[in-house]
Amino acid sequence: MKIRVGIGFDIHPLVGGRELILGGKKIDFEKGLLGHSDGDVLIHSVIDSILGAVGEKNIGEFFPDSDPKYRGISSLKLLQKIAKLLKRKNSSVMNIDSVIIAQKPEITPHVKDMKKNISKVLGISEQFIGIKAKSHEGIGEIGRGEAISCYSVVLVKEKKK
Repeated sequence: MKIRVGIGFDIHPLVGGRELILGGKKIDFEKGLLGHSDGDVLIHSVIDSILGAVGEKNIGEFFPDSDPKYRGISSLKLLQKIAKLLKRKNSSVMNIDSVIIAQKPEITPHVKDMKKNISKVLGISEQFIGIKAKSHEGIGEIGRGEAISCYSVVLVKEKKK
């Protein structure tokens, strides 16, 4: 068995007129994340970390924003495609650790649902998914409530063929 690690990052601006989706969960807030898909920075950073661990190109190359079929798509559907890629590569996720950085809204009450969504798609136990919420202490665009970002690290195992 081979063990591989990957890291992912994503950031999107907060704008009016969009739903806020994080970890596949709709969060009641006056702004949402701007993006070609649903703008889910948590799922996007998880996808990028998985793609890195298995030696693939990044999420933007894998799901280009120039392709109309991804406009408004649920990022959980993108993660489903990545789960199929892992299967083809005879690999699986062992664990995920993510940090969502947002001044507003309060993220922690939604973490359980986010874990459940990711767990279901990747077929791993929620106990192997860490999601933490941090503020940006009023610094920069995140601190001013203009954006949300996320970092993720993943451990992937490749089974012997």
